[in-house]
Amino acid sequence: MTPKILSAALLALTLAAPAAADTATVGSSPWGPADELGALNLMTEASRAAILSRLDGGRAFDLSVEYFIGMPGWHAAGDPRYQFWMTHTPRGAAISDPLGVGEEIGAHVSYTGSAISMYTHTGTHIDALNHFGLDGRIYNHFAADDHLGDTGWTVTGAETIPPIVARGVLIDVAGAKGLAMLPEGYRITRDDLIAALAAQGTELAKGDVVLIRTGRMADYEDAGAYMHNPPGLGIAAARFLAEDSGAMIVGADNLSFEAFPSEIEGNYVPVHTYLLAQQGVPIMELVYLEELAAEGLHEFAFIGGSLKLRGADAAPMRPVALPIK
Repeated sequence: MTPKILSAALLALTLAAPAAADTATVGSSPWGPADELGALNLMTEASRAAILSRLDGGRAFDLSVEYFIGMPGWHAAGDPRYQFWMTHTPRGAAISDPLGVGEEIGAHVSYTGSAISMYTHTGTHIDALNHFGLDGRIYNHFAADDHLGDTGWTVTGAETIPPIVARGVLIDVAGAKGLAMLPEGYRITRDDLIAALAAQGTELAKGDVVLIRTGRMADYEDAGAYMHNPPGLGIAAARFLAEDSGAMIVGADNLSFEAFPSEIEGNYVPVHTYLLAQQGVPIMELVYLEELAAEGLHEFAFIGGSLKLRGADAAPMRPVALPIK
């Protein structure tokens, strides 16, 4: 999808007529005015030990996607695409001898180097709590005017996200409907989540990492198809996960997590602002869930660490799912 098409799509989302006005304000942390972790405080020594004690030693499922030139990404607001280039090649290094090792050693020791550049919300990643806010403030009332400088946020940056060890739950909404992929633009409802959990025989618990399968990952190799009007979560479904179920982290196999156009007047991303700014619940996007769904593995140990990008609003991660007894 070209930048022009994406920009037009973003404009359409912004101008769409939603149902009700948004009067939301940022949430206060029950863990105190200095808290930067939000729902991640639900992870404790006891909760980590409990899930790790249930490991059965089976196969490890990789929940991350590959990065490649032309991969899907959110570029509508002008954010950069994933770029990869070679900084050194064996022949080039031998000819230029940048390290001054001499012709003989340069020909003997083959030197390859590479570099990347990308938006932090590229590939499998986790949104930090500073990614979206309301009226100039983020979760727990930290103000951008006080905490956002030229080198990023001084609070809730991606570096504050701890290694995550928790119970993971897959809610296969597409599978529960007998579909390989949810229709374009489909808005997942609270009832959809409840029905899928019932079909799976799975119950949610406070502190879970909850991952939603839409089936969109089947189009991942085709960025245009993947990014075109994807299905996603509705606000009632988000409330079910955060408030009714006590999810610690929520995620999905799509990009932008929520469905568009917005349901809320005056807010083009109400699910993001609700989860991040009001509830303090981080969001994961582009999570690879196809193998879990194929194996019917709906409950597992979730283990993942994100890059400690100081002051950033998101970070790439490579999580894994481990079967449990």
